[in-house]
Amino acid sequence: MAPSGPDRQPQEDPGVTSTRERQRAAARARLEKEMAERAARARKRRQTQAIVGASLALLLVVAGTIWLATSLGGDDDTTGTDAAAPGMSQCAYVEIPSDQRIKEIKDVGLPANQQSNTGTQTMTIDTNLGQITAHIDRSEVPCTAGSFTHLAEKNFFDNTKCHRLVTEGIKVLQCGDPSATGKGWRETDGTGGPSYRMAEENLPTDKRPPYPEGVIAMANSGQPGSTGSQFFIVYGDSPLDPNYTVLGTITGGLDIVKDVAKAGDDGAFAQQAGGGHPKKEIVINKLTMSAPQGG
Repeated sequence: MAPSGPDRQPQEDPGVTSTRERQRAAARARLEKEMAERAARARKRRQTQAIVGASLALLLVVAGTIWLATSLGGDDDTTGTDAAAPGMSQCAYVEIPSDQRIKEIKDVGLPANQQSNTGTQTMTIDTNLGQITAHIDRSEVPCTAGSFTHLAEKNFFDNTKCHRLVTEGIKVLQCGDPSATGKGWRETDGTGGPSYRMAEENLPTDKRPPYPEGVIAMANSGQPGSTGSQFFIVYGDSPLDPNYTVLGTITGGLDIVKDVAKAGDDGAFAQQAGGGHPKKEIVINKLTMSAPQGG
């Protein structure tokens, strides 16, 4: 009889062990990759939300300066007491007290309080890069259209630069600061406007997205009744809250804005409202508003 010895445990085939280890390693690698991708997506989501959130409240911010409606006086009780004539809307253009105006404010007087609410207008923006046109329906924005017509007649926008471009989170080119002129950029670019403010109109509360590609809308400080002269052209669907007057729709020249966007921005506002000055300079040589047609 063969001598007895200690019990022996069955040994795994080295090839099987190696295969299992490789499978476990591959599973770990897949899990780590998935976790890294989730973290990256979460970071991007947070960054986008931060940019959008900042842009919502700080569309008029430059270098830490914000033009707040609350800094322009007390309660707005200037609503106009005269009844509007047929086909007209009563508008309230609230003048900024002279002792509260920064030097970037350009005083060209106030528009008429009664504005036509019928017909359409064409806005023509002649720039150093070509012509941009927009369709404006006065039945939707009688007061804003009236303000733009008044400012255009006063050459308010002529020879001004579009001072802000945002390419992440929202896709907008912002213009309309009368003080954004000359060579180079200043810290105050983006703080200017007319000597009055007005209420928002035509808010896209029932639209998804509220600000689709091709819309031209009015910037404000995030406070009700703080619309001035600054506007933004949306060159890609943008998830802004519906707090900004939709002025009209771009009918020509959106490719010019997209070319400016392709060149990128300098990141000057990255830590504030998002974006920066356009690297490809775009200057408004002349902005005009046609006489209302139809209606």
